[in-house]
Amino acid sequence: MNLRSLHQSFWTPTQRSMRSWALAAVVVNAGITVTGAAVRLTGSGLGCPTWPRCTPDSFIPVAHPEISPINTAIEFGNRMLTFLVLAVAVACFLAALRLTPRRPALVRLAVLQPIGVLTQGLWGGLVVRSALNPVTVSVHFLISIGMIASAFALYARSGEADNPPQRLVHRDIRTLGFVLVGAVLTLLVAGVVVTGTGPHSGDEAASRFAFDIETVARIHADLVWVAVGLTIALAFALHVTNAPGLARRAALTLFLVELAQGVIGYVQYFLAVPAFLVGLHVLGSTLVWIATLRVVFLMRDRGALVGAGPVFAHAESR
Repeated sequence: MNLRSLHQSFWTPTQRSMRSWALAAVVVNAGITVTGAAVRLTGSGLGCPTWPRCTPDSFIPVAHPEISPINTAIEFGNRMLTFLVLAVAVACFLAALRLTPRRPALVRLAVLQPIGVLTQGLWGGLVVRSALNPVTVSVHFLISIGMIASAFALYARSGEADNPPQRLVHRDIRTLGFVLVGAVLTLLVAGVVVTGTGPHSGDEAASRFAFDIETVARIHADLVWVAVGLTIALAFALHVTNAPGLARRAALTLFLVELAQGVIGYVQYFLAVPAFLVGLHVLGSTLVWIATLRVVFLMRDRGALVGAGPVFAHAESR
């Protein structure tokens, strides 16, 4: 895609290009969530010890006798990725604003993207200024989870019409899907508590939660089994009620992602949480969250939207 086509994709958007920008928002928000974890896992959390400057005297990295240049490069590089996320967020908002005919629901969802990026950036400054306090680090991750959810909602809504939602499954099954979302969100919160208690603080000067790591890890594992059990129940309910095929396959996909995530989680625990596997676990967390949201959105329909792509088209759903 050349610059002219890129500009037209959000300045004179089509339904398809609007949806493409929404998908890009999902990808970049998930990506910066993982790279943010990589900053901590490499001990680079204070590679730029101040904010908004990188060092007290400069917005860009400069040699500092007490900080590794590699750690500085990693932290500064992650800060620069924020501008990519912001660019995609602004493109989403402009595309929604200029789409013809304008769809207010998309505008409301799209405006959350630049607002969220700015909020995330300011909170990132608080993370640095608090010397990576585990509370601020945990909230930083959870804001990213919220950003992924809003981006996915924009992606889903941009691929369907604005008709009132119609359930494609029994009411109780839809309720079970919402319960599953709550369980996965609780699991993510427990995960950041484990992370804030564990060894990968991001810097030697960072504090940790004063919890027993064995206890919080067991609680986290118990919540994993709750989420997996709910997923199995949902997949079974969708199957026996002959629910739309897309929803059934989405539930199976979620189960497989959870299974892979569980394997990584147990392996990293028994190997004393090596940084690489922790990074994979963070990636798995974002994929579990996205897969969970996808299942819920596929259990209702607002009608087909011409020109938006086939992902949420229910014509082939059985």
